[in-house]
Amino acid sequence: MRALYYNQKLTLENMDVPVPEAGEALIRVSLAGICNTDLEIVKGYMGYRGILGHEFVGTVEACSAEAWIGRRVAGEINLGCGHCDMCRKGLARHCATRQVLGIVNRHGAMAEYVTLLVENLIEMPDTISDALAVMVEPLAAAFEILEQVHVAPQTEVAVIGDGKLAWMIVQVLKLTGAHVTVYGHHEDKCRFFRQQGIDAFSDAVPQPQSYSLVVEASGNISGLTAAITACQPRGVIVLKSTVADRYQIDLAPLVINEISMIGSRCGQFAPAIRALAAEQVNLAPLVSEAFPLSQYHEAFKQARSGQTAKVVFDMKR
Repeated sequence: MRALYYNQKLTLENMDVPVPEAGEALIRVSLAGICNTDLEIVKGYMGYRGILGHEFVGTVEACSAEAWIGRRVAGEINLGCGHCDMCRKGLARHCATRQVLGIVNRHGAMAEYVTLLVENLIEMPDTISDALAVMVEPLAAAFEILEQVHVAPQTEVAVIGDGKLAWMIVQVLKLTGAHVTVYGHHEDKCRFFRQQGIDAFSDAVPQPQSYSLVVEASGNISGLTAAITACQPRGVIVLKSTVADRYQIDLAPLVINEISMIGSRCGQFAPAIRALAAEQVNLAPLVSEAFPLSQYHEAFKQARSGQTAKVVFDMKR
């Protein structure tokens, strides 16, 4: 099979099709997405070596649980040990020895085939196209905010960042009745938000202490400084960005203003799938033309450009 492999540099490799172990499924990948975490990995984040990719949709081709064969699936990307306290609590994403698809000690989905535990398979409804299903994983990450923070109607929320994840986060937060304002660095992207009825400002700094909830989703270090400035005393900052660079910030305002800071990573797929199926969120503006794996240089270049559309690989091409 063809696979996009990272070992200090990206290369397209011919590799053996993986053989699923007991309790695993072999999935023929249809689409695999590039997200900001992938961009950070190729800059050194997590020290990962292996096949990239954790956003995917595909079809189960082989599985000891035969009922899964032929089903169209996405997948929970965290594979826990199954025995520790975190796993027993249903929090395999925080298992100390977990593997993470395409991120930590587990080959990912930027390949024609990938294996995954059966318990991690998520069946995709027929009403959700492949082009949307490949984005369910990041949409689930956006919904995780509502699992961690109570957002009441009319809450004033600032989202720092104007990319694809920010678009998903804004739509999820709007479901609560909150008033959401976006602060970004790209006028064309902020114009896109405004065209969708969302207040958005490019290269503008939020007023100090003006929001009770701030979500940092910019993917750059300056976003956290802006979030701390914008957050009201006893407010909450949610961190959705993972970056390879190190933060150097003044933590004193967090103490002085008694600000709570919450890390937020992966989320449950069910709310994301329900929202997509019910057309409560709109990911259609993010759909773009897919690249074949052979054009991975162009695909990653386009993903780094920060364009609005989601960059994906089509394994059939």
